[in-house]
Amino acid sequence: MPPAPAPTRRQKILRCLRNPLYAAQQVFRPSRPDRVEDPTVGRLQLWRTVLGVAAWLWLTITYGLISDADDVTSALSDRFDQAWISVLVLICTFPVVVGVFVAVAETSLRGLYVRRALRSVASIGALMAAMATFPLAMAPDPVTKGFRDFIGVPGKIALGLLCLWSLGFALYGIGLSLVHVLRTADIHELVPPSLAIVLSWELALIDVITGAYAGVPLVARVVFMMGAPLTVTALSYWEMRRLRERHGLSLRQALRA
Repeated sequence: MPPAPAPTRRQKILRCLRNPLYAAQQVFRPSRPDRVEDPTVGRLQLWRTVLGVAAWLWLTITYGLISDADDVTSALSDRFDQAWISVLVLICTFPVVVGVFVAVAETSLRGLYVRRALRSVASIGALMAAMATFPLAMAPDPVTKGFRDFIGVPGKIALGLLCLWSLGFALYGIGLSLVHVLRTADIHELVPPSLAIVLSWELALIDVITGAYAGVPLVARVVFMMGAPLTVTALSYWEMRRLRERHGLSLRQALRA
């Protein structure tokens, strides 16, 4: 059978409006046509995130941080907060790491990398816009009463639907942003592992400063908090080595015309 024709731009837009998860895939997954796609590296990026969630779940259950339904709700809320904080830290780290990458590149490559980085910037803007719909829809009446009165009942219904759409888009988008490191492979394939290393150590430092997992024994807490950045560093190094050996992508090649 001949392959199915690629969807048109109009079809993609309509599908995005109907399906927030599809929209998130379009916004948060790398899409540069000439990007090197290594299936093993792709699986590694996914497992890096899955193993992090599994380790957190094991720690939570093993040390009795979950004992009833209320604790489950609280733990899930805490996990979402951690994921959102991770994305916010990633957003703050992104311009620093990418800025250094662009600054040390050959002059002829800087404009190219800056243009490619616009896709990552657009994904950040889309995620922030989606998260902004929740305060607008959920704020108490004294805060947004004038706005809600202005839009009337049809506007409130539309706002509610937008909030539901944004919920799916934002939740899936946060996960994709962490897996694909703000789709920075669109800039260069070596940027995501480099950024992941910096992010993992920043998050570990934040956990130390804030005293995270206070109910967990000291040794287990240290192993968990330090194990995450050490694991991410090792996996990211392996990813960079594979890209160099299998596909000829090295930092020297990336920074020189």
